[in-house]
Amino acid sequence: MKPHNPVEHVVIIVKENHAFDNYFGTFPGANGVTLPTASDPPASDHPHNHAAWLNRAKIAVKLQYKQADIPDYFAYAQQYTLCDNYFTEVASQSEPNHLMLIAAASPVIDDTEAGRNYQPKPPFKLNSLPASLAKAGLTWGSYGPKKNYFSEVSALKGSPHIKPSTRFDLDIKAGTLPNASWLYAPGSPTELSEHPPASVKLGMAWTVARVNAVAQSKYWATTAIFVTWDDYGGWYDHVTPPLKDTWAGGGPKTGSTYTNSQFSYGSRVGCLVISPYSKQGISKVFHSHVSLVKFCEVTFGLPPLNARDAAADDMADCFNFSQSPLPPPA
Repeated sequence: MKPHNPVEHVVIIVKENHAFDNYFGTFPGANGVTLPTASDPPASDHPHNHAAWLNRAKIAVKLQYKQADIPDYFAYAQQYTLCDNYFTEVASQSEPNHLMLIAAASPVIDDTEAGRNYQPKPPFKLNSLPASLAKAGLTWGSYGPKKNYFSEVSALKGSPHIKPSTRFDLDIKAGTLPNASWLYAPGSPTELSEHPPASVKLGMAWTVARVNAVAQSKYWATTAIFVTWDDYGGWYDHVTPPLKDTWAGGGPKTGSTYTNSQFSYGSRVGCLVISPYSKQGISKVFHSHVSLVKFCEVTFGLPPLNARDAAADDMADCFNFSQSPLPPPA
């Protein structure tokens, strides 16, 4: 049964490859550290698969962006909620973490690539939040580039609800914003996801434009927007992620094995909660990517997909549904 709260639309904006300390380490009051300033755009992408994560103490890049580099993200953190105890679900790179945001599960620990025979290949037979929404008569949309992780879930592959990023603004104007939206920045030839070596400021500007599209529409009063980053991107974060579970599969043929190494949780990333009902300040409560799945399930009265989301936190500490609604972003 749906709880008594005014949220009818959830928008999950997923950006790429920046750890918490790399973006918000200098935000006042946050659990962060000060590091030398990173260049924009970053000089290169950094190793950030599971092998790199296991070796992060030696190879993680100790640089960060300051308020002057990402002023709009700092402004959101000041006006709404910044989570400083929010972790990626999988101690690795993009694909497993994106799957967690869709299905609260991942059968892979690294991105699917040729030669990575220690893990299965897509498509995967997974229960998913989109399927759960549809079963309940609710709507969903995935807005992103052609490479779309929703297509890796067997039951979602080929769905008409998988659309280009450009459709998001159009659906808002048409009054057809789904109950739950996953939003990804367009990629090549203009990379706006913030994935190194893409520009941080250009990617942030794209995010701001999407937040504004919601904020300046009729949907602001009934929407919760989450902005997060899929993985740590090889950047340093000073907080050690807690151990939830380990990887039961194998690993690369060369180098150390992955078996029984940490699967969950991965490194911290930022999570901004932008809504008229956001609690202003810093959330210190433990959250992870699956917390966003759980928030949708609680908000829309849906059953859990599996044991992982059944046990997850639901982001409740980030909201006050009885407060006077906050205005749209200034």
